[in-house]
Amino acid sequence: MARRITAWTAVLAVAAALSGCAALDSSTAAGARTFTLWHYERPESAMGIAWARAVELFKATHPKVMVHVEQKTFEQIRQNAAIALNADDPPTILEHNKGNSTAGLLARQGLLADLTGEAGARGWEKLLPASLQTTARYDAKGIMGSGAWYGVPNYAEYVMVYYNKAMFAAHGLRVPTTFAEFESVMETFTRAGVTPLSLGGAEYPAQQIFYELALSKANRAWVDAFQRYQGVTDFDGPELTFAANTFADWVSRGYIRKDAASVKAEEMNHAFIRGAFPMVIVGSWMYGDFDRGIKDFDWSTFRFPGNTLHPGSSGNMWVVPKKAKDKDLAYDFIDITMRPEIQNLLGNSGGVPVAGDPQAVTGEKNRHLIEEFRAIAATDGLAFYPDWPAPGFYDVLGVAIQDLINGTKTPAQVLDDIAKPYDDHRASLGG
Repeated sequence: MARRITAWTAVLAVAAALSGCAALDSSTAAGARTFTLWHYERPESAMGIAWARAVELFKATHPKVMVHVEQKTFEQIRQNAAIALNADDPPTILEHNKGNSTAGLLARQGLLADLTGEAGARGWEKLLPASLQTTARYDAKGIMGSGAWYGVPNYAEYVMVYYNKAMFAAHGLRVPTTFAEFESVMETFTRAGVTPLSLGGAEYPAQQIFYELALSKANRAWVDAFQRYQGVTDFDGPELTFAANTFADWVSRGYIRKDAASVKAEEMNHAFIRGAFPMVIVGSWMYGDFDRGIKDFDWSTFRFPGNTLHPGSSGNMWVVPKKAKDKDLAYDFIDITMRPEIQNLLGNSGGVPVAGDPQAVTGEKNRHLIEEFRAIAATDGLAFYPDWPAPGFYDVLGVAIQDLINGTKTPAQVLDDIAKPYDDHRASLGG
């Protein structure tokens, strides 16, 4: 009963928020068109900076349009997108996560506008390399990689290891290049009484470390089987077994704090900014924040040692609700975010542009980020994210990894827990 009440409370809260938007729109001048944008990028992030400039350009080119920008959180949109998109007056455009379990599910449910015609007419399909189009296109079952366009990404991302150069130097450590060297670095810190990894076990970062470990034993065929159902995924196979056993081992060795299960991503990142931990494993979306926020030490990044596959893909996408009014405004805004000015601003603010001019990106750190991404993309090294394959898998993985951190279940039990919903969803698709 408590769960049912909580669910209805969430529904009513979203409905109230949507009715508030409708009331705001009704108060505008008669006949004026309204452009409402939802996104969840922090103002200080590379994407937040770029989107703010894009909104300025949109206002300048659409002076008679009423513009409303609403900043949400990742969790707000992840949890409530279907309700918002199914409302009578949804936003004109919104940023949304990509993959089978999110954008793919919404496309399958008929909640997103088909952007295929616009992608061709406006040249988006020419600006995005084939590898980055994977997350923009979904088939009738909501599986990414083929079918119609249901979103447009205009930046890219990948997960890496950020490290505190001063703490490495203080302990006589160099950047590891193999998995064995990486564990040796963490062991050195632990013996010195320093927890090596800042980790947010309450949200996505812990899942991504788990996935990095699986990818250390994986190849492209395994990724295609796991992510796109192009083959069978054995949850007792070497990839996921190594991930579960090693993650639990890292907790027991002290590489990860045993109270990390309650730490959120934002707390994890701020702890690294404060210099409380020598390393954090997180995506390029934090690069600009770290560049602007870290004042007391020098830092850099390295790819997860030994891996040729990494969590990463195109960035989150602009999607257009099927029920949205004035869809042409949404398409115009997407065009603006693809302009060289916005793409180059993204690159110079610590992001990874998909259509920028490499020569226009200044700053050693910004160039390093983009060069690292290109090296991964050039070898087909983007392996997407672990929660993508099935609807609700984010929550399933979240609980499973917390069980590993807390020691409440064995690695084998955790693998059983994540296998069942995955296999159930695969069966529901007829595969």
